Amino acid sequence: MPLTDAQWARIEPLLPDRTPKRGGRRRDHREVIDAIAFKFQTGTQWVHLPERYGNWRGVYNRLRMWAIDGTWERVFTALVAQADADEDLSWAVSVDSTIVRAHQHAAGARKKRPGPAKRGPGRGAGDHAIGRSRGGLTTKIHLAADGRCRPLAFHLTAGQAGDAPAFPEVMTRLRVPRRRGRPRTRPEVVLADKAYSSRAIREHLRRRGVRAVIPVPADQQRHRLRRGSRGGRPPAFDHEAYRQRNTVERCINRLKQWRGIATRYEKTATIYLAGLHVAGIFLWSAR
Repeated sequence: MPLTDAQWARIEPLLPDRTPKRGGRRRDHREVIDAIAFKFQTGTQWVHLPERYGNWRGVYNRLRMWAIDGTWERVFTALVAQADADEDLSWAVSVDSTIVRAHQHAAGARKKRPGPAKRGPGRGAGDHAIGRSRGGLTTKIHLAADGRCRPLAFHLTAGQAGDAPAFPEVMTRLRVPRRRGRPRTRPEVVLADKAYSSRAIREHLRRRGVRAVIPVPADQQRHRLRRGSRGGRPPAFDHEAYRQRNTVERCINRLKQWRGIATRYEKTATIYLAGLHVAGIFLWSAR
């Protein structure tokens, strides 16, 4: 679906100036965003974009340029900040991950040159957040969602990566600017499943004053009981609050309605992450 007039009214002020630095005429931003959304919503190949969107190379170049300079993430964050200013953001944050199958067209991207690791999703490991396992090529999306099933932050890893090691990176990316003062980075409560039940994660949230609602796996319970009094008290767990954790799963379902998100066709993590931000922009601008 293309952008509605109401969505465009929210997005347009956040976009860069349409005037090109050198001669010529830059294509309309709305037309390009609709073309990018069509590509990720349908999962079609770039060369098969409908003629009404013009040359596919211009669309791809705009997507790539704005992914590299951070425009997509800035627009996404600005829309989240607007919702927070309107008191339309629930700070009961749920964290989870989902694995997506990487199509064979996503393989074969050039490896990064050796050197100091760069910060950013899918960077630092020298690859493009694609792992190979018995199930084939996969990518894992780690994300945080608010209490109304909308994404707040993304992080990409290879499909075989664990959930708990990526948790600090997801929380680091949770930064919502405010009109005054520093960005808000601290949720009221974090809900997560048993995969996130580690001493490091609980201590990380405790230091920041964030309430953790994370169940304890059976093996951790047995280990604590075997230690007797040395095992300490079990961590508090709010069964009623934990019922809200499905918001992140419902958010994942909404994102995966876009076929180009549910299956990864993009070779680089930069472009695939841009597609996630574009999907998030559509969700937040439609609130």
